[in-house]
Amino acid sequence: MHFAPLPAVDAAEVPADGFLLDVREDDEWAAGHAEGALHLPMSRLVARFGELTEAVPEGGRVHVVCRVGGRSAQVAQYLIAQGLDAVNVDGGMLRWESAGRPLVADGGAQAFVL
Repeated sequence: MHFAPLPAVDAAEVPADGFLLDVREDDEWAAGHAEGALHLPMSRLVARFGELTEAVPEGGRVHVVCRVGGRSAQVAQYLIAQGLDAVNVDGGMLRWESAGRPLVADGGAQAFVL
């Protein structure tokens, strides 16, 4: 069997207006996340799939991110199987932070990647 490679993009290359889906857990999200990202933990994605499809702009690409790229790769594969245009964010939020992309934290605390 041949599997197509999973589409991926480096965190530094995600467009500023790109749709970002953060699939990390609540504590990771609270510590630091990209402003404007949609937070749907991987463990609750299937149950809350409708929220995602409503939020994605028509024909829009979903940039899926986690801490380093493992969970987001699984979610991106799932979304592609559901017919969505999804890409994995290589290096995840650790790469996002090291690329100097902005982070915000819940409650106005200093943001960091947990």
